Amino acid sequence: MDRFRRLLGLAVVPTRAKQDPAMNVHCGEFEVNNWLVSEFVLNTLVPIVGVHPFPLNELVLMVAAVCRLKPDRIYEWGTHLGKSARVFYETARHFGLDVEIHSVDLPDDVIHQEHPGHQRGMLVKGLQDVHLHQGDGLSVCLDIQAQAATTKQTLIFIDGDHSYASVRRELAGIMTGIPEAHILLHDTFFQSSESGYNVGPYRAISEAITETDVRYRLLSTQTGLPGMTLLYQLPQTSMTLAGK
Repeated sequence: MDRFRRLLGLAVVPTRAKQDPAMNVHCGEFEVNNWLVSEFVLNTLVPIVGVHPFPLNELVLMVAAVCRLKPDRIYEWGTHLGKSARVFYETARHFGLDVEIHSVDLPDDVIHQEHPGHQRGMLVKGLQDVHLHQGDGLSVCLDIQAQAATTKQTLIFIDGDHSYASVRRELAGIMTGIPEAHILLHDTFFQSSESGYNVGPYRAISEAITETDVRYRLLSTQTGLPGMTLLYQLPQTSMTLAGK
């Protein structure tokens, strides 16, 4: 195939394992190769995790965050079946990234409508570099981080109890305990307060970023539910969130 591409005067595309979707890595911009990310999402992720609860635009943001920010450790809570952890795992494996993933869910004796029971983490059990924990997500995350020898980049995915109080507490804990961390949050699409649904995470983010000295930049999916938001920090940038 490469021979025919050369004969036609076309560029030879490197093998997927050697391609890095991250672009402009030495400046303060968030940019990835959307074609590479899209091919990976459609060809690899969707057959494994589907498009629920993460539709295509959210899968793209999750993959882009890992590829551009290159964390060496990812914490997440709200494990459930392990779909988000599997997204992070497949992304790291496909693009040759060395990432340690810690996924936390509620203890077996806690009653909750979204408790996965015996199905907890079924999509990632036994996978290397994916560690399953039970307990309070924020507390487990902070404990593991405190014991870590070194961590270059940390990405935290909040997808547990979507109430305002829970997300507000978790954001405050991260911003104080791991201020250098990048934060990805699910169920963040804004709906009118009259609806009474899915307003907690959006409100918690809006308040948290006005009460911290950390200079986050923000990317969000804006087309509808459930919604995902990335709060990230890049070097050599002076841009802040609107209103900060």
